[in-house]
Amino acid sequence: MVREHKREEVVTIDTLAFGGAGLGRVDGKVCFVPFTAVGDMVRVRVVTEKKSYLEGEVLEYLTASPERIAPPCPVFGICGGCSWQHLPYELQAKIKGDIFAETIMRATRIERTRILPILAAANPYGYRSRVQFKLRSVSGKLLMGFFRKGTHQVVDIPGGCAIANEQINNIFLQLRLLLHTFPDPEKIPQIDVATGDAGDAVVLFHYIGDRQKEVSAWLAREIPGRIPVTGVFLQRGRKVTVNKIWGSERVSYSFPQNLVPDFPEMALTFRVGGFSQVNFQQNTALIETALRWAGLTGTERVLDLFCGNGNFSLPLARHCAEVAGYEDYAFSIEDAVTNSLRNNLSNTSFFCKDSAMGVHDLARRGESFDLVLLDPPRTGALETVRVIPQVKPEKIIYVSCDPPTLARDLVLLQKSGYVIVKSCPVDMFPQTYHVESITILQKN
Repeated sequence: MVREHKREEVVTIDTLAFGGAGLGRVDGKVCFVPFTAVGDMVRVRVVTEKKSYLEGEVLEYLTASPERIAPPCPVFGICGGCSWQHLPYELQAKIKGDIFAETIMRATRIERTRILPILAAANPYGYRSRVQFKLRSVSGKLLMGFFRKGTHQVVDIPGGCAIANEQINNIFLQLRLLLHTFPDPEKIPQIDVATGDAGDAVVLFHYIGDRQKEVSAWLAREIPGRIPVTGVFLQRGRKVTVNKIWGSERVSYSFPQNLVPDFPEMALTFRVGGFSQVNFQQNTALIETALRWAGLTGTERVLDLFCGNGNFSLPLARHCAEVAGYEDYAFSIEDAVTNSLRNNLSNTSFFCKDSAMGVHDLARRGESFDLVLLDPPRTGALETVRVIPQVKPEKIIYVSCDPPTLARDLVLLQKSGYVIVKSCPVDMFPQTYHVESITILQKN
């Protein structure tokens, strides 16, 4: 049971924890304090106390850590997006690598040498290619930005987002100027902006009002030619209710020629509302690593689980005999099929089905694969990992965006006779505590 407190304590921050907060102790009990650095001595208000730990919010910095830097974003610490802008990027990357290694080693008992140095980002700011802006109209004033951490209060960001790319911020700033004429401003809770790497961009308006015809007419009249986008869409409710107002529904990104030897240039697309990695540059690094580690010779059968739009499937298909992809979101499967056709690939097949059910069906038919690659959501792939050994892969490549669920799933694979060869954290999300990773396992 959570108890609320108003008492104050002085805490010295000893380390940073997964989740982004600094960690110190109060009377021997762990205390997590967001937006702190190692060496900070802070006076905090205890906002939550549980049996094993406290959570505090900073009231005053009594001694500031020498590691601190000035964050570039004026709403850092208020907006719920970034957690580490007050730290130099090189230090952020090191901390992420250390936290990742500790999480995996504690669960799997592998040696530290099997966990490689983090693949740091070349651009720690201006990297995000997709952003969901939250909106609220208060007394006739438009607030447009992001939720305050742990709330649904919109933090206004008049100057744009420091981690969004230049194109998104340009669209954002022009939308702010235009939206004062929007016919039903209190009924637009969110606007999604997604950009490609060749100047294309789509904008999706979420609408919860009853004036759809009037709103659609306004979007068709005001956005094209005035806002630098290539597609405009309106959504009421779930993703299946997305309506096209104008333009193209797809944005694209590409992988360069000779990403690995004999790799041709490849362009992939995803549609509005679909999933793609938010950091194209680091996604390319991830694909290059997967291709190298897979060591394909052209004869292998590959199974790609949670395949999305074919982000891994299609580059792998260039170097193996066959790829089968499974994904339970129908629009992503359609994207994968489209991308395969556009890249003239004839050795791919995609199925709209839950990955665990797909593996179970394959195993029941007696099918086997040389390599299984999986890239599940943050919740991991517990049920899928239980059945992967049934298709007898020699190698498994696990791409993860959550170290704790990755660690849990790796232990299951170890129990099924697989050995962790190596694992590498990838900083897909600078200025936040989140970290992507890629791990390869071999049948023992």
